Amino acid sequence: MRAFGFDWQWRASGEPISIEDYRRAAGRTVPRMVWSYIEGGADDLRTVAGNRSAFDDWWLVPSVLAGHDTHDLSTRVADLPVSMPVLTAPTGFNGLTRWSGDLDAIRAAERVGTRCVVSTASTWSVEEIADAAGERHGFQLYPGSGGVAAALMRRAWSAGFRSLFVTVDVPAVGNREGEKREGMGVPPVLTPRRLLDVSRHPRWAYDVVKHRRIGGRNLASGDGVTAALASIEVQERHLVQSRLNWDDVAWMRDNWQGTVHLKGVLRPEDAVRAVGLGLDGVVVSNHGGRQLDGCVPTLTALPDVADAVAGRAEVLLDGGIRRGTDVIKALALGADAVLVGRPCLYGMAVAGDRGVEHVLTILRDEIARGLTLLGVRDVHDLDRSHVRAVTPGENTVSIGAITTQ
Repeated sequence: MRAFGFDWQWRASGEPISIEDYRRAAGRTVPRMVWSYIEGGADDLRTVAGNRSAFDDWWLVPSVLAGHDTHDLSTRVADLPVSMPVLTAPTGFNGLTRWSGDLDAIRAAERVGTRCVVSTASTWSVEEIADAAGERHGFQLYPGSGGVAAALMRRAWSAGFRSLFVTVDVPAVGNREGEKREGMGVPPVLTPRRLLDVSRHPRWAYDVVKHRRIGGRNLASGDGVTAALASIEVQERHLVQSRLNWDDVAWMRDNWQGTVHLKGVLRPEDAVRAVGLGLDGVVVSNHGGRQLDGCVPTLTALPDVADAVAGRAEVLLDGGIRRGTDVIKALALGADAVLVGRPCLYGMAVAGDRGVEHVLTILRDEIARGLTLLGVRDVHDLDRSHVRAVTPGENTVSIGAITTQ
């Protein structure tokens, strides 16, 4: 429509334009049981909240008259070329969010020019995902020196994966009280109220019944609830083990010819030890607040880890990212790139692959806009001169928590 010399493009009512918009829409798209799994965390959710609020502890410090009219967001992560320093994080049982979830993430990431890290607990097998992919992606695995872990490593390599992300912050499953309250247990507990809630989401229920893609296809064959419960049992019996140690990680390093990143690092000395074992990088992560509640937020831990690694390996970060400016702050504080999990699930729940693509596009556009406003041309030029810590007594507003200090 053109009027008064302007081109008008009307936006559909309610169309998401931010990650927060997608979050709110996703909460209406899936049953409460599923939402408790997507959005929840351990115990009192302090770490979930801390991952978000940690970004409020830093101001951005722009330069003016920088004279840049183009921006370079491209980089390499785990030897994978990406159009921006954002990859999708490994999230398990994506079929609960949307039956085609793992394929949605792959297709969306490739259209945006980035990559996925596929979860061990993916609802589609590594072979199925590789067949659907046009590029190479990363594969996430829990540590182990034989048996199930070794078999998964062989399968992932045969399927074409060359980047391994070893998750080490799950020696036991965190206490996710929100999931328990909603009946999201093993097995799930259905009540009349919960069944009524499911009935209010007919599209989700139809897809679950028709496609039966809710289990971890890498861990158990078959469809439906029975296979899903079997895959959870395999994961908890063989891959979630408190006795696993650095020797198991060293075995995985020795038996994987591609890149290896250690995911779940918060202490500088652990990062140094990982580098000493010849690993290619670490991911500063607390499992999205789903494991140990009350532990340090990832952005708070990042600078010390980055300083300890000192450029000898890649440093990635996940947890709490909802804006392109969050990505910029992470890069300025020492991250080479970030992984995003929940935002992709929000997009997946709302609109499948198109939703994930839009979420990633929003982040890309916000990063580019943020660099322009900062006076920075290249993501590799970001450093700590571009951020300043919020000092005590400064007036800050936390929009997410709706509090003022």
